[in-house]
Amino acid sequence: MTEHQPETGDFATHLGALGRRLDEQLSTGWTDAYDRVDAWTSALSGPLPEVGAGTAATMDDLLEHLVPNGMRMATPYFWGWITSGPTTAPMVTATAAMVASPQRGSLTAWNLLEEQSLAWLADLCGLPEHFRGVYSSGGSTANLVALGAARQWAYEQIGIDPAVDGVGGGEQRMRPTIYASEQVHHTINRSAAVLGLGRSAMRIIPVTRDLRLDVAALQAQIAADVADGCLPIAVVGIAGSTDTGVVDPLREIAEVADEFRVWFHVDGAYGLPGILDPRVTPLYDGLERADSAIVDPHKWLNAPVGVAATFVRDRALLHRAFTQEPAAYLEGAMSTDGVRVSLDAMGVPYGDLGVELSAAPRGAQVWAILHELGRAGVRARIVADDDLARLVQRRAESEPRLQVLSPAVLSICCFRYFAEGLTDPDQVNQQILRRLARETPFIVSSTVVDGAYALRPCFINARTGVEHVEEFMSTVVRLGDELTT
Repeated sequence: MTEHQPETGDFATHLGALGRRLDEQLSTGWTDAYDRVDAWTSALSGPLPEVGAGTAATMDDLLEHLVPNGMRMATPYFWGWITSGPTTAPMVTATAAMVASPQRGSLTAWNLLEEQSLAWLADLCGLPEHFRGVYSSGGSTANLVALGAARQWAYEQIGIDPAVDGVGGGEQRMRPTIYASEQVHHTINRSAAVLGLGRSAMRIIPVTRDLRLDVAALQAQIAADVADGCLPIAVVGIAGSTDTGVVDPLREIAEVADEFRVWFHVDGAYGLPGILDPRVTPLYDGLERADSAIVDPHKWLNAPVGVAATFVRDRALLHRAFTQEPAAYLEGAMSTDGVRVSLDAMGVPYGDLGVELSAAPRGAQVWAILHELGRAGVRARIVADDDLARLVQRRAESEPRLQVLSPAVLSICCFRYFAEGLTDPDQVNQQILRRLARETPFIVSSTVVDGAYALRPCFINARTGVEHVEEFMSTVVRLGDELTT
């Protein structure tokens, strides 16, 4: 048995090799990992090694088997999910944080940038100046934190502290309800379950023909629930749905929420930065009346995956809902006689404002993006992405064998191949989607719009240009023709 030795590997050498390989991948595209599944599965599988291979061999396997066989999110052709490969500045910043400050806590420059970048991000997205926030790992957690604040507020109104006594505490036991449209992201349903409200608390409100929440139906549902003894917890408005990019009528929803004194939450995980495009800014009217809102910088701002922000009008609610209480080994170890070094103080106690204690300083990544681009640079990217969706719409409208199913609002346009006499367009478009992934560099996803299967490109990729979209549209027509002739 060899004696353990501290790691002394050449960090710069290995990081440099990885950087060169990743740069090559961005230039040439990824290997089609699906054609090599047996090879990389065999290379990476097996029992736990009794004797380690060492740093150099591990890095060799990383470069040979992992990097070429991942998802193609960083290529210019990935428009499938509402995440994409990060741009350079936040990616390098995240790497630096792993070494310089792996945790967001304590009084460091990285902790400072948590608060600074949250303020910048709120300003960028048109949120009120008094809103304060906290970072988390993604929209799932961000929505959970926001609805945790809503739950805390709603129960406090009837004299119950749910964080202390639970949602069944006190003498009043009222059935909780949450309201959202048919377009709501499923993380809202999961949040209701995790928060102890139950998935049955969800009231799914129908949408109008333009896929926006039906405000009259919302008003009627809340009124009926209140009359039936329910406790409304929150109304959720969507600022950029994941399926089609539509924005709910936020001001009208806010007015209904005010009427019934219900928390108004805006899920802007994807679409909140869309407010920067002056062509659609009016759609966000009423955003300032929200009680909470979320946005995921790892979506349209191209941060590395794992960065979301929850903003609330009163951050004290987050502390009451999520505080973990002081610990002797942590807060108790801080200085009481002034700050001289970083570990003399915790800085802003983000661990008490959400569900994560250990967390990387994600704010530095957002700071890097906004410091690099400024408001004008981010706006230019948002407008360019929206332009790409409008290009898809124009091409589909001008091509007899294509049909627009959901017009571009933000950076999504849903359409399908639909030749005259086609008896099963859903099946044909499903085959087109599979062939796009297997035979071409283009990665898009699908959805269903008004009962029809749709191809759904979503443009948030900073590496995508007009030429890529033009080629994509021609490829869809070609594949459709091959499948139907």
